Amino acid sequence: MKDLSLHVLDLMQNSTVVGSTLITLDVEDSIKENIYRFTLKDNGKGMDEEFLSKVTDPYTTSRSTRKVGLGLPLIKQNAEQCQGGFDIKSKLGVGTELSFWFKHDNIDRPPLGDLAGVVVLTAAQNEGIRFIYTHKTDKDTFVFDTKEVVEALGMGLNDMEIIKILRQMIEANLLEIEANQ
Repeated sequence: MKDLSLHVLDLMQNSTVVGSTLITLDVEDSIKENIYRFTLKDNGKGMDEEFLSKVTDPYTTSRSTRKVGLGLPLIKQNAEQCQGGFDIKSKLGVGTELSFWFKHDNIDRPPLGDLAGVVVLTAAQNEGIRFIYTHKTDKDTFVFDTKEVVEALGMGLNDMEIIKILRQMIEANLLEIEANQ
Protein backbone atom coordinates (compact mmCIF):
# COMPACT_ATOMS: atom_id res chain seq x y z
CA MET A 1 0.00 0.00 0.00
CA LYS A 2 1.35 3.37 -0.96
CA ASP A 3 0.54 5.22 2.26
CA LEU A 4 -0.16 4.55 5.92
CA SER A 5 -3.77 5.71 5.78
CA LEU A 6 -4.57 2.81 3.44
CA HIS A 7 -3.17 0.37 6.00
CA VAL A 8 -5.26 2.06 8.69
CA LEU A 9 -8.35 1.84 6.46
CA ASP A 10 -7.85 -1.89 5.98
CA LEU A 11 -7.34 -2.49 9.70
CA MET A 12 -10.30 -0.30 10.72
CA GLN A 13 -12.51 -2.16 8.26
CA ASN A 14 -11.46 -5.42 9.96
CA SER A 15 -12.56 -3.93 13.29
CA THR A 16 -15.95 -2.83 11.93
CA VAL A 17 -17.02 -6.35 10.95
CA VAL A 18 -16.31 -8.12 14.24
CA GLY A 19 -19.09 -6.67 16.38
CA SER A 20 -17.15 -3.69 17.73
CA THR A 21 -19.01 -0.82 19.37
CA LEU A 22 -15.80 1.15 20.07
CA ILE A 23 -12.73 1.55 17.87
CA THR A 24 -9.82 3.75 18.90
CA LEU A 25 -6.92 4.90 16.78
CA ASP A 26 -3.96 6.49 18.56
CA VAL A 27 -1.15 8.01 16.54
CA GLU A 28 2.14 8.99 18.16
CA ASP A 29 3.92 11.26 15.70
CA SER A 30 7.19 12.39 17.29
CA ILE A 31 10.23 13.70 15.50
CA LYS A 32 11.99 14.21 18.87
CA GLU A 33 11.49 10.54 19.79
CA ASN A 34 11.93 9.45 16.14
CA ILE A 35 8.77 7.35 16.19
CA TYR A 36 5.60 7.11 14.14
CA ARG A 37 3.34 4.68 16.05
CA PHE A 38 -0.22 3.62 15.25
CA THR A 39 -2.30 1.75 17.80
CA LEU A 40 -5.73 0.46 16.86
CA LYS A 41 -8.02 -1.09 19.50
CA ASP A 42 -11.48 -2.54 19.21
CA ASN A 43 -13.90 -4.26 21.53
CA GLY A 44 -15.00 -6.78 18.92
CA LYS A 45 -15.07 -10.55 19.15
CA GLY A 46 -11.30 -10.95 19.48
CA MET A 47 -9.25 -13.99 18.49
CA ASP A 48 -8.30 -17.18 20.25
CA GLU A 49 -4.61 -17.89 20.89
CA GLU A 50 -4.32 -20.38 18.04
CA PHE A 51 -5.65 -17.98 15.40
CA LEU A 52 -3.67 -15.07 16.88
CA SER A 53 -0.41 -17.06 16.64
CA LYS A 54 -0.72 -17.32 12.85
CA VAL A 55 -2.59 -14.11 12.03
CA THR A 56 0.38 -12.57 10.18
CA ASP A 57 0.56 -15.55 7.80
CA PRO A 58 -0.97 -14.40 4.49
CA TYR A 59 -2.79 -17.72 4.16
CA THR A 60 -4.60 -17.22 7.46
CA THR A 61 -7.85 -15.28 7.23
CA SER A 62 -11.24 -15.34 8.86
CA ARG A 63 -12.93 -14.36 5.61
CA SER A 64 -14.81 -16.94 3.63
CA THR A 65 -14.77 -14.94 0.38
CA ARG A 66 -11.06 -15.49 -0.23
CA LYS A 67 -8.24 -17.64 1.06
CA VAL A 68 -5.61 -14.97 1.72
CA GLY A 69 -5.41 -11.99 4.05
CA LEU A 70 -2.60 -9.56 3.26
CA GLY A 71 -3.39 -6.58 5.53
CA LEU A 72 -1.54 -7.69 8.66
CA PRO A 73 1.41 -9.33 6.89
CA LEU A 74 1.94 -6.22 4.74
CA ILE A 75 1.87 -3.72 7.60
CA LYS A 76 4.17 -5.95 9.67
CA GLN A 77 6.63 -6.17 6.78
CA ASN A 78 6.45 -2.41 6.10
CA ALA A 79 7.09 -1.54 9.74
CA GLU A 80 9.99 -3.96 10.14
CA GLN A 81 11.62 -2.69 6.93
CA CYS A 82 11.54 0.83 8.41
CA GLN A 83 13.31 -0.05 11.67
CA GLY A 84 9.97 -0.34 13.43
CA GLY A 85 7.87 -3.17 14.68
CA PHE A 86 4.50 -4.81 14.98
CA ASP A 87 2.56 -6.17 17.93
CA ILE A 88 -0.89 -7.66 18.21
CA LYS A 89 -2.82 -8.78 21.27
CA SER A 90 -6.28 -10.22 21.34
CA LYS A 91 -8.59 -11.99 23.71
CA LEU A 92 -11.62 -13.92 22.57
CA GLY A 93 -14.80 -12.08 23.52
CA VAL A 94 -12.89 -8.94 24.57
CA GLY A 95 -11.26 -7.42 21.48
CA THR A 96 -7.98 -6.76 19.75
CA GLU A 97 -5.14 -4.27 20.11
CA LEU A 98 -2.73 -3.81 17.23
CA SER A 99 0.34 -1.58 17.18
CA PHE A 100 2.78 -0.89 14.38
CA TRP A 101 5.53 1.69 14.35
CA PHE A 102 8.31 3.12 12.24
CA LYS A 103 11.44 5.15 12.75
CA HIS A 104 10.06 8.55 11.85
CA ASP A 105 13.08 9.51 9.76
CA ASN A 106 13.39 6.22 7.89
CA ILE A 107 13.57 7.03 4.18
CA ASP A 108 11.40 4.01 3.31
CA ARG A 109 8.55 4.92 5.68
CA PRO A 110 5.40 5.48 3.65
CA PRO A 111 3.76 8.92 3.92
CA LEU A 112 0.69 9.34 6.12
CA GLY A 113 -1.78 9.91 3.28
CA ASP A 114 -5.40 10.93 3.79
CA LEU A 115 -5.95 9.76 7.36
CA ALA A 116 -8.63 12.42 7.93
CA GLY A 117 -10.66 11.03 5.03
CA VAL A 118 -10.19 7.44 6.22
CA VAL A 119 -11.40 8.24 9.74
CA VAL A 120 -14.41 10.31 8.68
CA LEU A 121 -15.58 7.99 5.90
CA THR A 122 -15.19 4.86 8.05
CA ALA A 123 -17.14 6.52 10.86
CA ALA A 124 -19.87 7.72 8.48
CA GLN A 125 -20.31 4.21 7.08
CA ASN A 126 -20.51 2.67 10.56
CA GLU A 127 -22.68 4.96 12.65
CA GLY A 128 -23.37 2.28 15.25
CA ILE A 129 -19.68 2.29 16.22
CA ARG A 130 -17.99 4.99 18.30
CA PHE A 131 -14.62 6.04 16.84
CA ILE A 132 -12.02 7.92 18.84
CA TYR A 133 -8.99 9.15 16.91
CA THR A 134 -6.14 10.72 18.89
CA HIS A 135 -3.10 12.21 17.16
CA LYS A 136 -0.22 13.29 19.39
CA THR A 137 2.72 15.28 18.06
CA ASP A 138 5.66 17.02 19.73
CA LYS A 139 3.55 20.20 19.77
CA ASP A 140 0.10 19.06 20.98
CA THR A 141 -2.67 16.46 20.84
CA PHE A 142 -5.84 16.38 18.73
CA VAL A 143 -8.83 14.16 19.57
CA PHE A 144 -11.77 13.37 17.28
CA ASP A 145 -14.60 11.49 19.00
CA THR A 146 -17.69 10.60 16.95
CA LYS A 147 -19.87 10.53 20.07
CA GLU A 148 -19.04 14.18 20.81
CA VAL A 149 -19.49 15.19 17.17
CA VAL A 150 -22.91 13.51 16.86
CA GLU A 151 -24.05 15.10 20.13
CA ALA A 152 -22.87 18.54 18.99
CA LEU A 153 -24.48 18.22 15.55
CA GLY A 154 -27.68 16.58 16.75
CA MET A 155 -27.52 14.27 13.73
CA GLY A 156 -25.53 11.42 12.20
CA LEU A 157 -22.36 11.65 10.16
CA ASN A 158 -23.49 10.10 6.88
CA ASP A 159 -24.34 13.35 5.11
CA MET A 160 -21.87 14.42 2.38
CA GLU A 161 -21.67 18.02 3.61
CA ILE A 162 -21.00 16.85 7.17
CA ILE A 163 -18.33 14.44 5.91
CA LYS A 164 -16.64 17.24 3.95
CA ILE A 165 -16.71 19.65 6.92
CA LEU A 166 -15.40 17.03 9.37
CA ARG A 167 -12.59 16.03 7.04
CA GLN A 168 -11.55 19.68 6.65
CA MET A 169 -11.76 20.15 10.43
CA ILE A 170 -9.48 17.16 11.08
CA GLU A 171 -7.01 18.31 8.41
CA ALA A 172 -6.91 21.82 9.93
CA ASN A 173 -6.34 20.42 13.42
CA LEU A 174 -3.56 18.15 12.18
CA LEU A 175 -1.88 21.18 10.60
CA GLU A 176 -2.29 23.11 13.86
CA ILE A 177 -0.52 20.43 15.91
CA GLU A 178 2.13 20.06 13.18
CA ALA A 179 1.31 16.48 12.26
CA ASN A 180 3.88 15.08 9.88
CA GLN A 181 3.46 13.28 6.62
